[in-house]
Amino acid sequence: MRIEVNETELQRLSTELLVVSAFEDAQALPTAAAVVDAALGGQVRNLFDWGDFAGKLNDTAILYTHGALPAKRVLLIGLGKKEEFDLERARQAQATAARRAQALGVTAYATTLFGLGGTESETVREAQALAESVVLSQYQFRQHRTEKDERATPREVQQVDVVVSAQQRGLVEQGIDIGQKIAAAVMWVRDLVNQPANYATPAILAEESLRMAESVGLSCQVLGPAQMRSLEMGALLGVAQGSVQEPRFLVLEHSPTDASSPPVVLIGKGITFDSGGISLKPAENMDKMKDDMAGAAAVLGAMRAIAELQLPQRVVGLVPATENLPGGNAYKPGDVLKTMSGKTIEVISTDAEGRLVLADALTYAQRFRPTAIIDLATLTGACVVALGEVAAGLFCDNDPLAARIELASEVTAEKVWRMPLWKEYAELIKSDVADMKNSGGRAAGAITAAMLLKNFAGQAPWAHLDIAGVSYSDKDSPYRPKGATGYGTRLLVQVLRDWRRVSTGKGA
Repeated sequence: MRIEVNETELQRLSTELLVVSAFEDAQALPTAAAVVDAALGGQVRNLFDWGDFAGKLNDTAILYTHGALPAKRVLLIGLGKKEEFDLERARQAQATAARRAQALGVTAYATTLFGLGGTESETVREAQALAESVVLSQYQFRQHRTEKDERATPREVQQVDVVVSAQQRGLVEQGIDIGQKIAAAVMWVRDLVNQPANYATPAILAEESLRMAESVGLSCQVLGPAQMRSLEMGALLGVAQGSVQEPRFLVLEHSPTDASSPPVVLIGKGITFDSGGISLKPAENMDKMKDDMAGAAAVLGAMRAIAELQLPQRVVGLVPATENLPGGNAYKPGDVLKTMSGKTIEVISTDAEGRLVLADALTYAQRFRPTAIIDLATLTGACVVALGEVAAGLFCDNDPLAARIELASEVTAEKVWRMPLWKEYAELIKSDVADMKNSGGRAAGAITAAMLLKNFAGQAPWAHLDIAGVSYSDKDSPYRPKGATGYGTRLLVQVLRDWRRVSTGKGA
């Protein structure tokens, strides 16, 4: 998709579709809507007066100009209450407009900024949000369809012109460039997560990562089983031993000029298919377990965007990738696995495998002497029970690092909710035969999983995001179509973009 800046006045702009916005208060039309209203003899206000349009968020109405404007059609998009308007509502409205254009068969249209704020930084941020949302709104996963149905897969919008003043041009172009790079990374992440597991094995995931890294200037090292054995990654290898697909351990590095600075380490759980192992999951919805590598994909996507944006902070991305299957050689409930750290874990459930592979990844991260560690994982159904599909669970006992993530979440609208890590929960994962056990039962399941990870996080500030409820959606929304959401990539990128600008006190 091309997103270009256009300084042409609305009254002279020739386009198939012109998008303008309005709040619920018809008496205070934004400038662009007021210009259209005047040119069309009050038609915008008539829509309000007749009850055909109320200005509620994502409401739409089409007006035909009949030559009164060079634009053939005008799409009026609702922004809701003015006092509630924010960056996320701007994203939703722009995405709704893009999808409405797509439904109309319009492949090129013009839109405006919706006036979130007047400062330079606010203009850049809104332009970024516009680019992200219109690109993400067009996402469709069609790789494995052999028959084309234009009704089910309408043509994507090819070009969006953003109408701005000459004074805004540079700021808007800056925001658009940032937004398009981040959105492209998220689209790639969605493709990875939506892929069937036979098209996204650990080896294929490694190949995709190598290609991506080469294209954006990241270094990428792929460790195989022999190297894992030499590192004594007993937990990761234990999970992997039930599958004929060999595991991979990916190490990606973004090293800007100041490569000697301690990095932020990002870790993503990469279970490319999770059957539950010997502790077999129910057959219903098991097909969705191809998304158990959504944390890995989010980290890979973040690394891609971080490199393309040339962020100054050194960043390392780690991905332990394997399948979890009930083969004849599979690990079993009651087994004891020795992790890379030397600590031992009793296996209570082979379906609590994510925390095992992350344990070795967290230990591997220590060699970088990180300034902070953030891991993402579709880790527990318990977190879905607690927070549904609205927010990820944030587990972090370092307030400055938690604050960084929460601040970034407010910008990206990828919601997080901080959960406790009180020492009392550690009692639930004590084992009679090993240092700990990998499941403490149903009670506080998301918390006990995080408590196990904490044993391997080392001394650096560490945060764990349980994204089980937000990585995949059965519902359609303006810029998150049904399927893989790409959750976490924009959040991590925002954390890293702000890393040297945001002061949160000591510790991170």
